[in-house]
Amino acid sequence: MTAPGAHGATPDAVADTAPDERLRRWRLVLGGDAADGTGCALSGTDTAMDGALAALYGSGSGQDRRGGRRSAGLEGSAPSVARWLGDIRTYFPSSVVQVMQRDAIDRLGLSTLLLEPEMLEAVEADVHLVGTLLSLNKAMPETTKETARTVVRKVVEDLEKRLASRTRSTLTGALDRSARISRPRHRDIDWDRTIRANLKNYLPEYHTVVPERLIGYGRASQSVKKDVVLCIDQSGSMAASVVYASVFGAVLASMRSIATRLVVFDTAVVDLTDQLDDPVDVLFGTQLGGGTDINRALAYCMSQITRPADTVVVLISDLYEGGIRDEMLKRVAAMKASGVQFVTLLALSDEGAPAYDREHAAALAALGAPAFACTPDLFPEVMAAAIEKRPLPIPDKATHQ
Repeated sequence: MTAPGAHGATPDAVADTAPDERLRRWRLVLGGDAADGTGCALSGTDTAMDGALAALYGSGSGQDRRGGRRSAGLEGSAPSVARWLGDIRTYFPSSVVQVMQRDAIDRLGLSTLLLEPEMLEAVEADVHLVGTLLSLNKAMPETTKETARTVVRKVVEDLEKRLASRTRSTLTGALDRSARISRPRHRDIDWDRTIRANLKNYLPEYHTVVPERLIGYGRASQSVKKDVVLCIDQSGSMAASVVYASVFGAVLASMRSIATRLVVFDTAVVDLTDQLDDPVDVLFGTQLGGGTDINRALAYCMSQITRPADTVVVLISDLYEGGIRDEMLKRVAAMKASGVQFVTLLALSDEGAPAYDREHAAALAALGAPAFACTPDLFPEVMAAAIEKRPLPIPDKATHQ
C-alpha cells in the first residue's frame, strides 16, 4: 500500500517518517481493535481506506468502527456494494482491487450480484472475474449477458495483446526448425545446429570447424505442418486455465501452419473448434463445474488424430479422474507409442499447481508425460519444445510425480 504524499519526498524526510508510516500500515492491517497496539489514529483518506477494508475484512460484530472495531458492512445489497466497488477503485491500485473483489465474492457470497449489469460495469475485470462470470453463465439473465460479454472481451483482448505476438514468433521458429533439411541452400543453413553437429571436426591449428554435414531450416510453406489438440478440463477449479487456454487456442488457430482443435470436457465432451475464431464464444461455450471424465475426452481426441507423428496433444487438467483410470493411461501410452507428443499441464495460469491427483500424475510421468503447472508466459516455450520433439522446459521444482 503506498503512503499518501510519499512521492517526491526527500530521503531524509522519508527516513524521519518511516516509523510513523509503519505504524499507519499496521493500523490499517489490524483494523483498530483495542489490542492492535499501534496507538495510531487515522484521518482523511486513511479513514476512507480503513472503511473499505473493514467492509470486507471486518469481524462482522456489527459495532461501529468509530468505536474501535471493524464490522463487515456490505450486507449483500447492490447499492452498498456498488459504492464499495467505487471506493476501492479510488483508494487502491488495480492489482489490489482485483484481489479485494475476489475476496468479496469468496467471503461474502456476492456472486449473484454480478448478474446485475450495473454491478458488472463497476468491477475491475481480470481472469478470475471471467471465471466467476462463466460459472454463472447459465443463471445469467439476458439483460446481463451482453454486459458480461463486454467484460470478458476486454480481458481476452488484453491477454491477446500480451501473449499473441510472442506465441506466434516462438512457434513459427519452432515449426521452421522442425522442418530442417540436410542439403540446404546457403541462406537456409541453421548455423547453430550445424556447428554443434560438426564439433568433432574442429581444427585447432586453424581455429575453425569443418562443416561436413550442413543442417538447414525447411523452406516456409503455407501447408499445415503440425496438428495441435488442446484438451481442457472445465471443472470449477480450472477456471483460469480455461480462460488462458481459450486465448491460446485462438492464437494457434490463426497460424496457417498449425491445425488447432479445442476440446473441453467434464463428464461430457464438447468440441469448440468451430468457434476458435472468437475466444469469447469459446469461453461462453464452456460450462465450469461438474464431474470429470478424462478417459472419455482422450478417446474423442484420439479419434480426431490423423497424423500422429505430427500431432501435439495438450491435456490441461488437475487429473482427478471420474472415468476409467486404467483406460485413460492406456490411451496416453497408445498415443505416445504412435508418435504423438503428449503434454500434461496441471494448470495454465499464474497461480501455480492446484490440488491435483498425485497418483495419476506419477503414472503419467512413468509414461514419459510428466505433469506440471505452466504459466502463460512459459506456454509458448513448452509448445515449441513439443513441436521440435525435444525435452520440455519444465520449471525447477515444478515436476509432479
